[in-house]
Amino acid sequence: LHAQVDLRRQQVSQTVEEVQRVIHRLTTEISNQDIRFQAVPYSETYNEHIKVLAPSQFFVTVPLRGLAGYSEAREQRWRYYTLQGSRLPCPLRGPEGLQQWLEVKQFMKTLWQWHEADVNIEGDIVPAKVLQVFRKLVENAMTTCHLSGKVRMLTHRSAVWVAMETSTCQVELELVPTVEIHRAWSRKAQWPRCLKRWPSPDRVECIKSFGYNLLAYSSYHWQLSFLRAERVLLEQLDEDGGCRRRCLQVLRQLKEDVWCPGRRPVITSCHLQTVLFWTCEKYPHSKDWQDVGKAFLRLVRKLHKCVSQRFLKHYFVPTTNLLRCASPSELDAVAHKLALFLKNPQISLP
Repeated sequence: LHAQVDLRRQQVSQTVEEVQRVIHRLTTEISNQDIRFQAVPYSETYNEHIKVLAPSQFFVTVPLRGLAGYSEAREQRWRYYTLQGSRLPCPLRGPEGLQQWLEVKQFMKTLWQWHEADVNIEGDIVPAKVLQVFRKLVENAMTTCHLSGKVRMLTHRSAVWVAMETSTCQVELELVPTVEIHRAWSRKAQWPRCLKRWPSPDRVECIKSFGYNLLAYSSYHWQLSFLRAERVLLEQLDEDGGCRRRCLQVLRQLKEDVWCPGRRPVITSCHLQTVLFWTCEKYPHSKDWQDVGKAFLRLVRKLHKCVSQRFLKHYFVPTTNLLRCASPSELDAVAHKLALFLKNPQISLP
């Protein structure tokens, strides 16, 4: 199994290398066409803008330029517009959980282009309109960069997805315009929780200093994301010599090979990562992470509970259920496989 884990890491690393070269070309051309979108930089080591959800599914954040000096809005105002800019007879429903409005006046410094009607309605920067502009830019860049034979747009999706041919397989990439909020922490992020011993107070302050992101996901509301904070938590998991990271790698391997395979799995690496974070918080001591077998089964039991109940709390915003939109039948199938494994914890790889 450890050999399988190492092989997966090598294969994914090779795919990421190919993906980021193409993404860098595409976004550089996009940035040349529209200054509001930054190019995703190429990195020889770790690229913070590319997250692996599954071996054939990637999440790519495209930073937005010209929005600096952010402060959270304290006053609530009703929105009466449609995405076309016309008035509605009644107010729009307010944001929930991970979502929030974004007003251009919340930034001390802005490019004048963010005030334009192609992305702005009555002072709000609207994610659906940003995505509309971005999708057109991606289509143009694919042609300009002569990537039409290698990359194609996936239609019938509200977000911007592209399929890309790599040297080993076809992968799907979700490209998400992202507002990066530095050196600030969202009031919606109820973290750290009282009397919790993991991570340490010093580590918490360090993690919160990395800030958070706002993703252009839904029509009116921007979605909070804590990718940088999650990355720092993962990097510093096993400073006490524990086996947390190894357990996560094995859990991910079995999820992809046995419990939840496929190109678009209902359970992704993000879900497994969240399960690990909650388990680390419940079991904060070094002694809890010395026995790989016991620690691994603890993670599987937690995963089984969440999938069976179709409820997995977001680690930083616990009011949000990460499995809320997942297919119930697919979750039930995964829960059944996990239950069989827990009855007889023996590993049989395909």
